[in-house]
Amino acid sequence: MIGAIVLGIVAGYLGRLLMPGRDKMGFIATMLLGLAGAVIGFLVFTELLGIGDDRMFDLGGLLGAIIGVMILLALYRVALKDKRHPLAR
Repeated sequence: MIGAIVLGIVAGYLGRLLMPGRDKMGFIATMLLGLAGAVIGFLVFTELLGIGDDRMFDLGGLLGAIIGVMILLALYRVALKDKRHPLAR
């Protein structure tokens, strides 16, 4: 459990660092984004692509989590853009 939280924190911050633009998120939101990104990255890499180890943590899991965070950030920004400008579609 502690390892998942640490992975979420690291992946959340690295994913936000690599994505250009600003997001108003605090520590808890970044950690939750990282945890959700880790789940998305895990599912994409292990289940869909068959890459990586599904039994233990490895650095590939961190890479998958960061990619998952970036995917979720992109979706978040698209959803936020639609909320701010309801006529711009």
